[in-house]
Amino acid sequence: MLLPDWLNALILGLVEGLTEFLPVSSTGHLILVGELLKFNDDRGKLFEVVIQSGAILAVCWEYRRKLIGLLFGLGHSRQSRRFVMNLIIAFLPAGVVGLLAGKAIKAHLFNSTTVTTTFILGGLIILWVERRQRPPRVESIDDIDWRLALKLGLFQTLAMIPGTSRSGATIIGGLLLGLSRRAATEFSFFLAIPTLFIATAYDLYKTGGILHAEDLSSFGIGFAAAFVSAFLAVRGLLRYIGGHDFTAFAWYRIAFGLVVLSTAHYGLVAWTA
Repeated sequence: MLLPDWLNALILGLVEGLTEFLPVSSTGHLILVGELLKFNDDRGKLFEVVIQSGAILAVCWEYRRKLIGLLFGLGHSRQSRRFVMNLIIAFLPAGVVGLLAGKAIKAHLFNSTTVTTTFILGGLIILWVERRQRPPRVESIDDIDWRLALKLGLFQTLAMIPGTSRSGATIIGGLLLGLSRRAATEFSFFLAIPTLFIATAYDLYKTGGILHAEDLSSFGIGFAAAFVSAFLAVRGLLRYIGGHDFTAFAWYRIAFGLVVLSTAHYGLVAWTA
């Protein structure tokens, strides 16, 4: 039985917001949930693009003072200019890969097989990184230089593979590079702003023609759900990392991937291969 559009919108909006900034892959979750809801056609994919902007705005709101300070400090603050330049440098690798290979990646890798594989592999990588953790060398995002920013941007390109997790790639990559948990997490949040805004704008430009007036109410519900749930997820993650590592997210990824594989193996769900 197909659900009404507004309910699809609410569910997917909540999934997007809760998973976008956690190291669990929002794209992977949306692919799988979209399949379950039978809302994975071109219109459904456009919907995922629209609600993503709600999640981005949640981060902008959470860090509004920092962003306003950066905006007004560009003319006279060397630190502000340095931070903005680091974000640009970190964005470039994913931007280039997206332009060159984004269409092929979506055509061949956006399926449940890829998602479950990367879910489990990503979980194992997080466990490995957590076991080899050393005292951080970089405690604050303001201490990141352009070389570190570029390396973090290279880690972000791994998230082009669905199920990897953009935030997971940059946060865990940051830990490997010597960043503290908070610095790696916050830089991932800030890097999400240009990355996701530009990706959203590009996708809307390419596919926005299939958006109709009757879709606006459902899209609005999904947008609002993504904003609220992302805001809560960001706040929750910042509190969580104050006293915990990312091991719990690793086990969640592995368990989730095994559940999907089990449902496919026993014929409970006909996932797209």
